[in-house]
Amino acid sequence: MISKLYNVATMTRTLQLALLQHACPVDASKADNLATCERLIRQAASDGAQLIVTQELFAGHYFCQVEDDAQCDLAEPIPGPTSQHIASLAGELNVTISASLFEKRTAGLYHNTTVTFGDRGDLIGKYRKMHIPDDPRFYEKYYFTPGDLGWQTFAMPAAKVGTLVCWDQWFPEAARLTALKGAQLLLYPTAIGYYNDPSLGEPLQVREQQRIAWQTMMQSHAIANGVFVAAANRIGTEDDLTFWGSSFICGPDGKLIAQASPDKEEVLHAELDLSRIEPQRRGWPFLRDRRIDAYDPLLKRLDDA
Repeated sequence: MISKLYNVATMTRTLQLALLQHACPVDASKADNLATCERLIRQAASDGAQLIVTQELFAGHYFCQVEDDAQCDLAEPIPGPTSQHIASLAGELNVTISASLFEKRTAGLYHNTTVTFGDRGDLIGKYRKMHIPDDPRFYEKYYFTPGDLGWQTFAMPAAKVGTLVCWDQWFPEAARLTALKGAQLLLYPTAIGYYNDPSLGEPLQVREQQRIAWQTMMQSHAIANGVFVAAANRIGTEDDLTFWGSSFICGPDGKLIAQASPDKEEVLHAELDLSRIEPQRRGWPFLRDRRIDAYDPLLKRLDDA
């Protein structure tokens, strides 16, 4: 009996994860992009994925390159046509799907929102992007209200998963607070790339440094929190941006498990061995050694007293 209990206690738990990476051409319709995503979802499910993750705002081109209120017509309520289609796919294929959408909450109020549907097609998670950028060709503050749902996780049979979005990638606070809610895997649907205009000062060397910094930042979240991290980025050229793809999955030690190309459509698969988290956190006990009594200054913009 002791032997049997030991075997159960040490049994490996795994999660089959798939990230979708594809182009969203400027001249493609929402129906075109949804068809591409559905084709890749079906491929991922056929290959055994349990959790399938879309890239950021997968249903259309990256419209935030300009400030144009007509682009708000692209937003949909949740539930709405796109989210309902994703929900029906999750139920049909018996998989969990995490999808990034442009949400219309009410007239004039919009969010960059991730919804997660379980393997019966039911909504099991909803997260609104908390950190909203405002940079040349990334004018997201014009469109998106910062999230008001807080840090979100959802439970699958195999794992507890936390959803964040793109610009959230750069903030260690977001990763830590989501991990503290029990997340074993952090998901980052993403739309990030290079400026095509050389006058904006991005030579090839700088572009590569930016891509490396992007990946390194998320690998550091994995290490600091002892969690798996996955980022799904788009590819292709849209107006003044070329997206650098390179979707990846890394382990709780920060090492890469799988990485996609910078410019090819791909379904990136990985089997995550969740039993790796416990020994990683024991060996590097960052959560144990946090000085929660000394972090009040984090609640200030700048501790300049």
